[in-house]
Amino acid sequence: MNRKPVTTTPWGQSYRIAFFGLYGATLLAALAWLFSSVHQITPDSQAVVFRFGKPVAVESSGVLFAWPKPVDNVEIIPGPARIMQHDVLPLQRAEQLRQLPADMYASDAGAGAGYQLTGDAGVVQLNMQVFYRIDNPLRYVLQRPHIDALIDRIALRASTLVCAGRDLDTVLVARPEALQNDTHAAQERSRLRSDLKQMMERDLQQLSGSDNDPGIVIERVDVSSALPDGAVDAFNSVLTASQQAEKNVAQAQNSATLRMQKAQQQADRVIQQAQAGSSEMHARAEVATQTITKLAEARASGSDAGLLQRLWRERVSAILSRAGEVITVEPENKSRLVLPGPNPAADQNNSAMNSAPTPDAITTSDWSSSQSPSASSDTNSSSAAAPSSNMSSAEKASANASAIFGDLR
Repeated sequence: MNRKPVTTTPWGQSYRIAFFGLYGATLLAALAWLFSSVHQITPDSQAVVFRFGKPVAVESSGVLFAWPKPVDNVEIIPGPARIMQHDVLPLQRAEQLRQLPADMYASDAGAGAGYQLTGDAGVVQLNMQVFYRIDNPLRYVLQRPHIDALIDRIALRASTLVCAGRDLDTVLVARPEALQNDTHAAQERSRLRSDLKQMMERDLQQLSGSDNDPGIVIERVDVSSALPDGAVDAFNSVLTASQQAEKNVAQAQNSATLRMQKAQQQADRVIQQAQAGSSEMHARAEVATQTITKLAEARASGSDAGLLQRLWRERVSAILSRAGEVITVEPENKSRLVLPGPNPAADQNNSAMNSAPTPDAITTSDWSSSQSPSASSDTNSSSAAAPSSNMSSAEKASANASAIFGDLR
């Protein structure tokens, strides 16, 4: 039997081509769907298998076979040994200013954006980097969209509490000239990271076991602190002024010490001179009063023996030798004595009077007839001993004294 050739129309050929194309695509899709159940997990990653939206298994590195979607869904996350880094953006001033409207830059919100207030009313800027790893993969996968916001919040809270409980110098070296900037302050600055880490771990522990558990563990916190831009110049100026003040104080102390040493030396020299002078004056006083002391002791003991008369003759001779004019009168003489009074004209012409001879005294005597021979002889001896007009005053006084007190010798 001979078959009749089958004739195809253009439409039939089109249907045929479309059928084979669809069949091939279906085969390729089936193969792709089957091979999608094979997953390659790298060594630093791990996989969480979701079956109909519920996490059922956690697989480590290697080849993972799972049901294709939509039965199973495999999500690759970092491994437990992998450390992840997160920058705390809310602590950065530029990030906070970016979130503010332009008209609020000059307000208090713009002025304090990105700054932390310390316990001594200081202002500091902190830049924090949090390093963490995954501790619970299932919890991490469920909270993964909220992990970054959670770290930002607990880091912001920890930085606020830690800075409020510290002074500015325990956060960063702002005033090296301050007394509290010692070893204790340096230790407190080194503990800043650990305090922030402990505060954040405390907040994470409060979330553990609840539906909000992020399933992460904080490994390290890095902090870089800085002063506001406008405060740096002010602190530098204060530091320069403090150093200059310390220099001036040191110079003043050195000058005061030198002056004190000089004053002490001068005081010691004055004291030594005063002591030497007082010793000399005491010795002179003892020499000057030695005669009077001996006289007083002799009169007190009754053994004067004419010491008073002898001392009187020695002293009165020295006194009369310095007198300009001496008039001697016998005590037993009953005659009248007329002495010249002050002469102003003679005071004005002292030089002429000194050159011209003047009488020592004008004496008018009316001797009585009953005058004794001894008185006459004393008067004659006094007249005979009277100095001539051409003798000086000192010589006159000495001669008169010798004539009067000659008998006492």
